[in-house]
Amino acid sequence: MRLIDTHAHLSDIPEVDVVLGRARDAGVSAIFAMGTSLETCRRTLQLADEYPGFVIPSVGIHPTEFFKGDIEEALAFVSEHAGQCLSVGEIGLDYWSKPIRKDKALKEAQREVYVRQLAIVAREGLPASIHGRGAWRDSLDLASDAGVGRAVFHWYSGPLDVLSDLLDSGYYISCTPALSGSPEQKAAVERAPLERILVETDSPVYLRGLDRPSEPADVTETVRLLAEAKGLPAEDVAEAATRNAAELFRFGG
Repeated sequence: MRLIDTHAHLSDIPEVDVVLGRARDAGVSAIFAMGTSLETCRRTLQLADEYPGFVIPSVGIHPTEFFKGDIEEALAFVSEHAGQCLSVGEIGLDYWSKPIRKDKALKEAQREVYVRQLAIVAREGLPASIHGRGAWRDSLDLASDAGVGRAVFHWYSGPLDVLSDLLDSGYYISCTPALSGSPEQKAAVERAPLERILVETDSPVYLRGLDRPSEPADVTETVRLLAEAKGLPAEDVAEAATRNAAELFRFGG
């Protein structure tokens, strides 16, 4: 099976060369590597230079990272380098983040940073990789209002009514190996048509079902679980997910 991991944080993975070797051995043909901060965006672009055509970079400031450094410098970097990428991400909102729950002003700042990055997405005509934990409706509405034509709502586990509107807007969702233990994510992939679902790992997030940090090779587990949820052969799901990624990201690798 030819597979694309559409969302991983390679900048956070030690011994990344070994991990990428295992991904190749597992049949992974490309990995979309997400930036979350100025530092990780720089590292992600460096990895893309080191592994051309295999590591596909995306720059963005994560909704739980924006207040940890110079946000103006970080946003300027995203704006300057977005044109070198096939997507902007990981961006979005996270209303469940503890600092955001405690500070209304910080929540408003999070929304502003998201809106400013959506403007970059719209300007460049790129897709966005969107994080919407606890803020699914707002993350969708703001993307739509900004004129974002292409987006994937990464690791979607939100309400099904928001999912319906998301799909009506032409957007995608993605799933991870957390399908094994997330009723919300399973309900989402059961409801969404296969042609609107991408597979990913969100590496190196720790997943209880794996009892270790995930890595891009684990996208095979995502495919297996998605195939089980859809009642389809894994080969058919892998082919569809790869085709979906190529269409969303306009990626021919």
